[in-house]
Amino acid sequence: MAEAHQAVGFQFTVTPDGIDLHLSREVLKHIYLSGVTSWIKRAIRFKNGILTGVYPASPSSWLIAVIAIMSTMYARIDPSLGMIDTIKRTLPRHWGRTVLSAILFATGLWLSLILMLRYILKALLSYHAWIFESHGKMSFCTKLWLSLVKMFSGRRPLLYSFQASLPRLPVPSVDDTITRYLESVRPLLDDEQYNQMEVVANDFKRDEAPKLQKYLILKSWWATNYVSDWWEEYIYLRGRSPIMVNSNFYAMDLLYVIPTHRQAARAGNVVHAMLQYRRKLERGEHAPLRALGVVPMCSYQMERMFNTTRIPDFVQHLSDRKHLVVYHKGRFFKVWLYYGGRHLWPSELETQFQRILDDTTEPQPGELKLAALTAGNRVPWARARLKYFSQGVNKASLEAIETSAFFLTLDDEEHGYDPDKLRSLDLYAKSVLHGKCYDRWFDKSFTLIAYKNGKLGVNAEHSWADAPIVGHMWEYVLATDCFHLGYTEEGHCKGDINKGLPPTAKLQWDIPLERGKQIADDVDFHGCLFDEFGKGLIKKSRTSPDAFIQLALQLAQFRDKGEFCLTYEASMTRMFREGRTETVRSCTIESTAFVRAMEDKNTKQSAQRLDLFRKAADKHQNMYRLAMTGSGIDRHLFCLYIMSKYLNIDSPFLKQVLSEPWRLSTSQTPQQQLNMVDINKFPRYVGAGGGFGPVADDGYGVSYIIVGENLITFHISSKFSSPETDSYRFGQNIRQAMLDIRALFDQNDKKEM
Repeated sequence: MAEAHQAVGFQFTVTPDGIDLHLSREVLKHIYLSGVTSWIKRAIRFKNGILTGVYPASPSSWLIAVIAIMSTMYARIDPSLGMIDTIKRTLPRHWGRTVLSAILFATGLWLSLILMLRYILKALLSYHAWIFESHGKMSFCTKLWLSLVKMFSGRRPLLYSFQASLPRLPVPSVDDTITRYLESVRPLLDDEQYNQMEVVANDFKRDEAPKLQKYLILKSWWATNYVSDWWEEYIYLRGRSPIMVNSNFYAMDLLYVIPTHRQAARAGNVVHAMLQYRRKLERGEHAPLRALGVVPMCSYQMERMFNTTRIPDFVQHLSDRKHLVVYHKGRFFKVWLYYGGRHLWPSELETQFQRILDDTTEPQPGELKLAALTAGNRVPWARARLKYFSQGVNKASLEAIETSAFFLTLDDEEHGYDPDKLRSLDLYAKSVLHGKCYDRWFDKSFTLIAYKNGKLGVNAEHSWADAPIVGHMWEYVLATDCFHLGYTEEGHCKGDINKGLPPTAKLQWDIPLERGKQIADDVDFHGCLFDEFGKGLIKKSRTSPDAFIQLALQLAQFRDKGEFCLTYEASMTRMFREGRTETVRSCTIESTAFVRAMEDKNTKQSAQRLDLFRKAADKHQNMYRLAMTGSGIDRHLFCLYIMSKYLNIDSPFLKQVLSEPWRLSTSQTPQQQLNMVDINKFPRYVGAGGGFGPVADDGYGVSYIIVGENLITFHISSKFSSPETDSYRFGQNIRQAMLDIRALFDQNDKKEM
């Protein structure tokens, strides 16, 4: 084969006259360029590592410190109070030991100042009173605090610059956690049930809790974050149920726009944009996310975005993977992402992907549904790995998948939002979440899905990170695709086509005839675009958009099932080092009072209902703030439970708490984390967000995205097998609840006029 011949760097032939050596200059050129690129990458990482390591100071400040100390010595002033002379006496006799001792003292002083600045910044970042202040009102104390944070934050921080200055997640007191827990379950229990729960909780607080709390505080002193490692291990990695639907989540493409209908071209641009993002990520060159533009968020989760795979019981992260694995119509292909020491250009990637689309070979026996192994129960998958994938071509091909940068599916279906097609968004969501159950590699950190009509989607594994992390990358990729890379008039990627690219390699398998088992599709999805109003109108009514939506969800839940349920809302704890999420228990005494007033036909006065709404909204906002600042309920109770298992302490209270089902699980997906696209100028370039499967078999999963000023998208999931749930019905209930709450404000405004 000509391609194989070109891939050989050198050949030799033994002749009577000796060895005749043949070198391929082209291949040696690429080897040279690859080496140069590798060393440049190492140099940049080393430089950025130094910049991050000495932050908030800069390397140049070391030179200033040395010059300052040397200047004082020439002026016969000793700022070291004799320490320079002490250092000098410990050094061997040499003509330059005076200068060397001054440099060593200056370096020590410089490092001490860096540590001091970090501790000052950490102390400042431990102040959270600003979160609890009313929107639009800022106290003098907070203004002073903001000025100090800006002053000690240095200039031009890199992605990981603030990591060493972030405070640790505090352990709440047991008394506070128990009090808040009892308050959260009060509206869900009758008097007798509540009294029983109160007795069990107080027994726990008196007997088991003190010992468990002491060990947990000890862990919080030793570990970087007392929750995150246990959360990853016991909530995700120790689970044996399928991760498809139950754990993985998804993100959708732009809602209204398809930049090109050419599948290979769209995949080419987006993969290239992802490689650009990965390069900046590996070098730590992304700007850290900061609340109020000042308070830094933890960037730890971003480290494992690429080159990562979930092996049944652990997360494997590698560095600098140079290939991609592509799935198309039951075949797996390995595609190299580098050529001559550089990333493939979008046009080159389009060529490679088009070759795969044009390939007409049939899948090998057992290959078509192979990826279903990652969708099913974890135990059979772990056993199959040992039995069938521990040697030979199967091992090599599985390693190619699991060590790839990420996984790409060139889907043979067409999906996307079409206002003229009924439930097009629902089918789109189901496809991105689980597809055919065997055409996504659910163990990869994420699977990029490119549909036949040019639409995209992302299916993400959950153990390594949460949705905002994937959302950050996805916003960058979509903006780069549409506004920086672009397409030709014919819809192809821009740039020349390199015909000398090595061909894609088809992975080989030797699999018994038993095929991967497909999981039954039991997910009922409904995508609801609510465009009657958005956060613009909600803010005018002096209400938090999140609190407004959460109360609408409580009203919709009550109308749907005629009862209240334990409600989960995810909030982030990334103001702390290695922070992930905390739970906000959105069903409260105040929210249930508001809902009952809305449903009580005897409550005629809108002012009374509006007053109850404001009390419920204020309560929710306060709970959200407590969760963000480390004073939540559920992560503390979870860690106490894990500690009780280590210490063999039986706790009826913790068992009951951890077994309570979340029949309404909700999450808000953040938008505009990067502000790369002005959605006021380009209103059609908005994302549809993403979602997840239901947590409880008889419950709902609701992801909502506040898009711009006038659009809110809801992604609602449930199970067909539950007679109690219907995603479409629940979506209609949400819509009506939003309108009914708005009507309260409209009626109140008319009365005030």
